Amino acid sequence: MTTTLFPRSPRLDNPDVEALRAQIRQYFHATCDRYEQLFEVLTSDAAYYEKPIALRHPLIFYFGHTATFFTNKLVLAGLFESRIDPRLESLFAVGVDEMSWDDLNEANYDWPTVEAVRAYRRELRARVDRLILESPLTSPITWSHPWWAILMGIEHERIHLETSSVLIRQHRLHHVRPHPAWEPCRESGPAPKNDWVSVPGGAVHLGRERFDPYYGWDNEYGRHEVEVADFEAGRYLVSNAEFLAFVEAGGYADGHFWDEEGARWRDYTRATHPSFWSRGMEGWSLRLMCEEVPMPWNWPVEVNAHEARAFCRWMSSRTGKPVRLPTEDEWYRMVAVAGLQELPDAAPASAWIHLDHGASSGPVDRYAHGPFFDLVGNVWQWTETPIYPLEGFEVHPLYDDFTTPTFDERHNLIKGGSWISCGNEARLGSRYAFRRHFFQHAGFRYVSGEPPVSPPPSRYETDALLSQYAEFHYGDRHFGVDNFPAALAALALEAYGDGPRQRALDIGCAAGRASFELARHFEQVTGIDFSARLIGLGVQMAEQGRIRYTLPDEGELVSYHERALADFDLDTTRARVSFAQGDACNLKQIHSGYDLVLAANLIDRLYAPERFLRAIGSRMHSGGLLVIATPCTWQTEHTPREAWIGGFKRDGENFTTFDGLRELLDAEFELIRVPFELPFVLRETRRKFQHTLSEVTLWRRR
Repeated sequence: MTTTLFPRSPRLDNPDVEALRAQIRQYFHATCDRYEQLFEVLTSDAAYYEKPIALRHPLIFYFGHTATFFTNKLVLAGLFESRIDPRLESLFAVGVDEMSWDDLNEANYDWPTVEAVRAYRRELRARVDRLILESPLTSPITWSHPWWAILMGIEHERIHLETSSVLIRQHRLHHVRPHPAWEPCRESGPAPKNDWVSVPGGAVHLGRERFDPYYGWDNEYGRHEVEVADFEAGRYLVSNAEFLAFVEAGGYADGHFWDEEGARWRDYTRATHPSFWSRGMEGWSLRLMCEEVPMPWNWPVEVNAHEARAFCRWMSSRTGKPVRLPTEDEWYRMVAVAGLQELPDAAPASAWIHLDHGASSGPVDRYAHGPFFDLVGNVWQWTETPIYPLEGFEVHPLYDDFTTPTFDERHNLIKGGSWISCGNEARLGSRYAFRRHFFQHAGFRYVSGEPPVSPPPSRYETDALLSQYAEFHYGDRHFGVDNFPAALAALALEAYGDGPRQRALDIGCAAGRASFELARHFEQVTGIDFSARLIGLGVQMAEQGRIRYTLPDEGELVSYHERALADFDLDTTRARVSFAQGDACNLKQIHSGYDLVLAANLIDRLYAPERFLRAIGSRMHSGGLLVIATPCTWQTEHTPREAWIGGFKRDGENFTTFDGLRELLDAEFELIRVPFELPFVLRETRRKFQHTLSEVTLWRRR
């Protein structure tokens, strides 16, 4: 049991800036200490390198990921002037989203030693400590404040405190051991009989304002208002005992209780009971994080959304009531009826949450919240609501892929937090979502009432930048100017000639059109871009063969568009294209061995273009073709002035971007065609367009 409360997410509007500085420093170190303490349950270094489940990285990744996330965001925010270890910061940058339960990731990684990661974490902590102590601070800290990046790193590590604990719980038992800092609840007994609570309908208002004094993730900001109808809800979370009746009734085998997606998951995994249950000679047991214990029947069952939905359909068949999972709106209605407030800062919560009462779930009838129990805490509660953007949603520029990849109607919201949910996770306004097959410390509560209202559609891309790029890559021809990515790819293929056509790299691929065009003639094409949001368009094209988006026409009027690869005779190229998020100035070692590299409108948007140009040759075969296109629009908001490779006076004479390219590339490349200009047109509205000329140069690797 913990004896000192784990610090809550701090208020960021304290006018006493030195007190605020001290509080954030404590919050940072307490979070790092607790996260590192989590990995002390592993029995050996070998436990860091064996995957707990096939669809995620081994734990060594998560041990390093939260620290390198700090570095990457603080560099991006301009708070760190230099990196600590570029190789580790690239290796640990992007995790594996368990996007599909039958999509195994077989990638091989050259993981560092555990001690090397510990050393990295020590250096990171020392740097952030100095940053907090010495950097200028003003109050309040808001969305656009430089210190927002510091809070982002802390809250990100708190998320991974939970997700890593789930992976440890899925690890083989010989890789983990009990730990005094992670002592579980030891109370168990008979489960209470669940019953129904009537919930009167009422208004629900979601969304935070930018001046809210607590840290929040992008999906929490905006507006959503709705009237919720009367409904009934279970007084308790569904307990292990209540769920056992479904298991013993053959609920896993009966196809009537499973929708198509759930049945495919069940059949693939051959599930016959909850994942954390096991049955031996002495009966059922429950796997906790570090041990297995006799089944505590009055604890909440922990299942994924497919299992929770199947139970609800089974219960409907038995009771004749329309039983289902609650919506996000209904959960907030229950919270309002119960009169729940945010957790107290200086006293243990009246809930199994924030590590206030040990390192596991506990009895479902311990903490009353109005007429309910465990509206928050114990386990997360699955809802029927796929996550969607609130009205006025914007992404934060430092973390553009926190939420946007989940706006696909396949990630359902979970509410209320679990025993380990800390910081932002434990606040009532938090909005986290996972794929329906995903395992978290999550269970459910059932409701009965009118069919749920569908959330606003999120399938049509409405982000202005993404829609503009979708149109630029796959949209209409404007003013007689050919599609730029397609035209550039055609020029590259023509210039390449008859050499081997094994692998091509489209670096700065944006929405991916050139990647698909290159795949007409190359066996394998990799599209890489720094922006996960832009890559998402290419991934959607590769997975579904089509994208949908809206474009501004005039004022508030928009038009809706759908484009398919088949429209361009590119549908057959999908299998040869893959996309990855990456930093062109700090690419992973696996990105090498290319016959052709295309860098379109990239170099004048890089923070270190010289680093990219000096390194790209080492990633190409001799005789390979490098195609560079750039409008030469150097701007300090993208590239520090001292990092420009052209567009300035040198020794009193003009020094152009082409001059810089020759200076940096001549040692490894031969210029095979004088620079020429290729036009492109960007649509802003129905009657406003940008017309630009991009300078193209072609280089052959010596």
